Amino acid sequence: MDPSKIVIPPMQDLTADNITPNTIIINSQGPDRRLRYILSRLVTHLHDFARETRLTTDEWMAGIMFLTAVGQICTDTRQEFILLSDTLGLSTLVENINHPKPPGATEGTVLGPFHTDDAESFGHGDSICSDGKGEMCLVRCTVKDTAGKPIADASIDIWETDETGHYDTQYADRGHPDCRGILRTDKNGDFWFKAVKPVPYPIPHDGPVGKMLELLHRHPYRPSHMHFMIIAPGYDTLVTSLYVKGDPYETSDAVFGVKSSLIKDVGKIGDKALAEKYGVAVGDWEIVQDFVMVGEKEAEELKRAQAVEALQAMGSTKELVNGLPVEDLD
Repeated sequence: MDPSKIVIPPMQDLTADNITPNTIIINSQGPDRRLRYILSRLVTHLHDFARETRLTTDEWMAGIMFLTAVGQICTDTRQEFILLSDTLGLSTLVENINHPKPPGATEGTVLGPFHTDDAESFGHGDSICSDGKGEMCLVRCTVKDTAGKPIADASIDIWETDETGHYDTQYADRGHPDCRGILRTDKNGDFWFKAVKPVPYPIPHDGPVGKMLELLHRHPYRPSHMHFMIIAPGYDTLVTSLYVKGDPYETSDAVFGVKSSLIKDVGKIGDKALAEKYGVAVGDWEIVQDFVMVGEKEAEELKRAQAVEALQAMGSTKELVNGLPVEDLD
C-alpha cells in the first residue's frame, strides 16, 4: 500500500482525553463498514477500561506478556486462545448471540479447544473409541427440526475424553484420532454409536490460562460431557454437549458451558433385548437424546430481532447489514 495515497488526519499532541477519538478516526479510513464499527467499539471499550482501572505501566506489560505466553503455547492441537476465551465467558456469550434458539430447540454450548478436523467416519453401532478407553456407553439419538420432522443425512461430529480425562490430542504419541468420530443420520433422523462414559476432567492448566485461574482461586475442572456438532443443509449448525447429571462440577464448569436442558440421566442398560439389539451388554451405560435443530431462516430472523432489541436497549441507532451493526456512512 502506497502511503502517499492515504489521507490521514494530523495526529499530534495526543492526551488521555483525545487519544480515543483520534485513534477511531485513523482506524476509519477503510471501506469495510463492519470492520470500522468493530474497531471503533474495541478501541472505545479498551481505552475506557484503561481509564476506569487507572491501568499502570507494569499491569499493561503484564497483560502483554500474558497474551504473548498464550500465543507461544498454542500448537496445531492446543488452542490456548480458545481456552482463554472459554474461561472468560466470551465463548458462551458469542455462541448465545450467534445461535439463538426458539423454545423447544436444543441449546448450544461452547466448542472448546479440542475439536479436530481429522475425525474418521463410522457406521451406526460402531465404537468411536478404541479398546480400553473407559466404561462402555451406548449413545442413541434422533435429530429433528422444530416441527418434529426427522432430518436425514445430517453430519454428526462427536468427541470426548477417555476415562483418564484426556482427549487424544493431549497425548504426545497420538497416532490416529480416538474417542472422536463422524456419523450420519438415517432416513428417520436416527443415529447410534458406542463410546465411553464421560468423566470430569481439568482443562489444560499447565500454561498461562491455568496460572490465571490459580490467581483467581478458580478450579480448572469441567463436568463429565460429550461434544456434538450437527450439520445439515438448510439448518443452523448446532454445537452442543450432553452433561452427566449429578457431576460434582455441574454448577461450577470452568468454561461456563453447562445448561440445565443439556444435563442427562446416564443410566445402566437393564433390558436384555435392547442390549442384544445394539450389541452391548446388560449393565453397560446408556445416553439417550433427541436433538432439535433450527432452520437457517428462522435462526437468522431470531438473531436479527435480538440484535435490534439489544441495540435499542443501548440507545444505539446503528444500521444493520446482514443482521449486524455497521459504522455509519460518511
